[in-house]
Amino acid sequence: MAGIFRRKRNRRYTPDGEPLEDVGGGGGSGLSSPLRIAIPAIIAVIVIFVILSSSIKIVDAGHRGVLLKFGAVDPGVSLSEGLHFVLPFRDSILQLEVRTQKIVESTTSASKDLQNVATEVALNYHVDPDTVPALYKQLGFDYSNRVIVPTIQESVKQVTAQFNAEELITKRELVKDEIETQITGRLSPYNIIVDAISITDFAFSDQFVRAVESKVEAEQRALQAQNELRRIQIEAQQAEARAIGEQRANIAQSEGLRQSNILKAQGESEAISIIDRQLRNSTGYLDWLKSQKWDGQLPLVTGNSGGGGEGGGAGNAGAVPFINIPLGERANSTR
Repeated sequence: MAGIFRRKRNRRYTPDGEPLEDVGGGGGSGLSSPLRIAIPAIIAVIVIFVILSSSIKIVDAGHRGVLLKFGAVDPGVSLSEGLHFVLPFRDSILQLEVRTQKIVESTTSASKDLQNVATEVALNYHVDPDTVPALYKQLGFDYSNRVIVPTIQESVKQVTAQFNAEELITKRELVKDEIETQITGRLSPYNIIVDAISITDFAFSDQFVRAVESKVEAEQRALQAQNELRRIQIEAQQAEARAIGEQRANIAQSEGLRQSNILKAQGESEAISIIDRQLRNSTGYLDWLKSQKWDGQLPLVTGNSGGGGEGGGAGNAGAVPFINIPLGERANSTR
């Protein structure tokens, strides 16, 4: 109030008594009319902008929004991705990711035969979109370290204790199914859905690894010996079969030769019988055989096996071997 009266006393008036406007004067306390209008307008725009920005919220893709009213969670509202209007200064929105996420956890446990086993498990999971407010109210943003990691460790230890170290390798699929069942059952009360689980690595102690390698090498040597024995047996069977085949071939060849000799002997016997019958029936056949045996050369000395005289012509039949040539008339002429 003192300032208002002071401004009135500092005003200047015209000779007619009308007040004059104080532009830039009067101690700097006066404002021009454009500034008096612009400043409230700017302030109003800023206030409206702040109110609008506080009332418009955006939920990103792959997330769900948790509505807070004066900091308290509204369990019945799970805001989907997109644009949402809230009451400014009262409501706020927190976002939780509902896409599939991956967590890799390593744990050390003991098998049924008390072998140390280091297991690495990869878990794919996602949060139930409709229960995001309850999850945030119960566990907050750090729900993976509070629930998921301990669940994986406990489930792996519980399952590996049911199998021997060798069975963890030979029955890997069964072990994986058991671990997945355990984790799914433990996370379902928190509305965390298990998509898939993978056992990425089984690591055993060096002593156990050496024992397994020795066993595998022994089995390989035994298998190699069995294969070698089988090969020897097969080769022996092949040799036996080859010998039997050769024996049968020799027998068949001998039998064929015997049959051939028999047939040849039978043929020769029949030929002799035929010759014998021909000789008995005609001496001309014997002369034909003589001609087949003669080499075409006459002997240097000839003689009369039948003696001299006129009858010697008939006796010349034996002078020339294998050929009966009548020489009687020529002998008489030479005389």
